[in-house]
Amino acid sequence: MKQIFLLAAVVLFSAGVYAQQVSGIVKGGNGKTIYLFDDQDNNPDDSVVIKNDQFSFRVKSGKEPVVYALILRDVNYPMLFVTGGSEPVHFATSVETYPIASSVKGNDNTQAMQQYQKAFEPLIKRAQELNNSAREINPEDEPAKNAFRKKADEFSKDVVKTGKDFIKTHPRNIASVWLLMNELRSRLEAEEFQELFSSLDKSIQSSQYGESVTAYIKSLKANGVNVAADDFSQTDTKGQPVKLSSFRGKYVLVDFWASWCGPCRQENPNVVKAYNKYKDKNFTILGVSLDDNRDRWLRAISQDGLTWTQVSDLRGWSNEVAVQYSIQSIPSNFLVSPEGKIIARNLRGEELEAKLQELLQ
Repeated sequence: MKQIFLLAAVVLFSAGVYAQQVSGIVKGGNGKTIYLFDDQDNNPDDSVVIKNDQFSFRVKSGKEPVVYALILRDVNYPMLFVTGGSEPVHFATSVETYPIASSVKGNDNTQAMQQYQKAFEPLIKRAQELNNSAREINPEDEPAKNAFRKKADEFSKDVVKTGKDFIKTHPRNIASVWLLMNELRSRLEAEEFQELFSSLDKSIQSSQYGESVTAYIKSLKANGVNVAADDFSQTDTKGQPVKLSSFRGKYVLVDFWASWCGPCRQENPNVVKAYNKYKDKNFTILGVSLDDNRDRWLRAISQDGLTWTQVSDLRGWSNEVAVQYSIQSIPSNFLVSPEGKIIARNLRGEELEAKLQELLQ
């Protein structure tokens, strides 16, 4: 048996694969479960119960850096780390401060990932406050909605600034390309997004995460403004398939939303207003919901008075149309011309009505 084990070990290490130790101290964490996730799906790879405020995992590691997440039960945000080589990774934190660590030992990519999380911690708190305030706004209170939009715009600008500053100082770290895809791609124009990616070290651009960005940039070019909108088909509230191309000859606002999305529900009265004003002037809307619960989806349609065609595959963020169009945040929309070309994106509030007035009056 020993001989077989040793032979197996030779094969393992000759292939450049290591069992990397990832451990930590979580003060106040006794009895809580901590889960290990890779970046491939939403199913945990492993889990342990914290004992004596400590936990430990063995994670497969190779030459290619891979992002992993440690999720502590009852805490909303994960602690991110990056494998690579055999150097152990160790965090010291507490239940109150998780996922921010007081100290981190490990490779440069893991150190940078923690710095990224620290930089964005204040923004996460602001996002929570904005979502809470959005739910409290009366749909009929225009001044309150306008004030909320200004706060949301300022928040988005701060996210972009924080992200750009981090990327400029960490061009050789996986954290920068991770941040670029997860925080900035829905907030930047295609040209600026590509410039930031091009500023990263070649080793990061050629990583598996860099390849994902390259594919996304190609998607942006394929689905930008003044290009043909790719057709799609999804079922409506009655289970009937609906194609985008079936609306050819009209201006169509393809509107991505969900019943659980506070900002979406706050924006819906503006969309209803625009629809009622221009529905008889060669304009319509096709709603694409990122819901995963049919009852909540249908109830929100009724409550918000969304009388135009609505479709969904009830797969949440995995909605095929949302994936097809690389939708990373909602509300989001694009306006399609009668000829089937995307002529504008993310029209909200007064911008939506102004654009329709320009085209249809």
